[in-house]
Amino acid sequence: MSYRLQHHIRATANRHGITSRRDFLRAVGVAGAAVGAVSWTDAIALAADDLRKRNKACILLWMAGGPSQFETFSPKPDHANGGETKAISTAVPGIQIAENLPRVADVMDEIAIIRSMTSKEGSHPRASFYMHHGYLPMGGVKFPTLGSNVAHQIGDAACELPSFVRIGGRGQGSGNAGFLGVDYDPLILQNADRPPANSSPTTSRDRYTRRLSLLQSLDNDFASAEGTDLVNDHRKLVDAASEMILSPKMEAFDIERESSSMRDAYGRTNFGASCLMARRLIEHGVTFVEVNVGGWDTHDNNFERVANLTGQIDQPMAQLIADLRQRGMLDDTLVIWMGEFGRTPKVNARNGRDHYPRAFNVALAGGGVQGGQVIGKTNAAGTDVTDRPVQVKELFASIYTLLGIDPAIENMSLIGRPIQLVDEGEAVEELWG
Repeated sequence: MSYRLQHHIRATANRHGITSRRDFLRAVGVAGAAVGAVSWTDAIALAADDLRKRNKACILLWMAGGPSQFETFSPKPDHANGGETKAISTAVPGIQIAENLPRVADVMDEIAIIRSMTSKEGSHPRASFYMHHGYLPMGGVKFPTLGSNVAHQIGDAACELPSFVRIGGRGQGSGNAGFLGVDYDPLILQNADRPPANSSPTTSRDRYTRRLSLLQSLDNDFASAEGTDLVNDHRKLVDAASEMILSPKMEAFDIERESSSMRDAYGRTNFGASCLMARRLIEHGVTFVEVNVGGWDTHDNNFERVANLTGQIDQPMAQLIADLRQRGMLDDTLVIWMGEFGRTPKVNARNGRDHYPRAFNVALAGGGVQGGQVIGKTNAAGTDVTDRPVQVKELFASIYTLLGIDPAIENMSLIGRPIQLVDEGEAVEELWG
């Protein structure tokens, strides 16, 4: 078995993350490592296999456009900047969220809110890229997106389904596998109500297999004339797609197999169907699912528009968390709710809120997160973080750690530059108590 060239600073996983390289070497036996019985790369592969066996997974609920913190998880009803939005109590005494999320309030005991996220990126392209990659765009380096990095580290290569699925299309700045290669690109679905396009063979299985053999022969001829790199990438895609569409696990994409009561529980909406499919995909071995919801760029008519948007996400998000818990999957499935930034404390002349990266919020549940808590806070006006500021890179370090991935792991880019998953900042340890 061959592995890509990588540098790994630490190796084995414990309940919440990675132990030190020194501890790992002690665990595998210094003598064995000294004589080459277990190479460092092989040791890392063993650690990754251990994580895969735990079925760690992640669902990212991406709110494209930048959701208002005031109308979601950080209301300010006692200040003029809070506008007309009221706060409601939750399942956790002392924690209030916006009135727009009553169902989510019922599962607050599973959710940790970070109210002190802060960044300097206030444009959609750069901020979306930053919150998907943990890096800002850099010429010459094609950074992998979060889902691709997670799939690369703990995805199950033996699974017949892709390790990374993105539902709702390709959003601005969402990215792909970058220098990790096409193996870790997301499968993109426009709509959860329908299976992936062209996912059923149009002929019998035997005839389809014969056609694949013919294609391989043609690929070989092309490779001998034009080079192998392009052909290899094409073959990887064809092989993966063929394995997927011939697999019985394709039923994961068919939410019609769910009971009518379960469909109703998630809600008969696009986002409801997407959250239900996300759960089904995780059940069938997919490691990372991203669900995209647009429309959060509320420069005008903020309160009515956000009320409509939160009305779309409230029931499905709450049901997703409750359903994962009921099925015994929540402890190993990290659910993240976030967008690229927040909205301005001051309401503009169009009754809207503009871009505001200085102080915004993120919500996390499952995957080892200690729910029922709020991390950080802003001042009464919501203009500045006053306690426990959390930078974007610190959030990424926390996500990787919760999934049992060492944030200090390095991958080699296509230009020969080692790139850490996270190059600065510490994980927010309060997330797991």
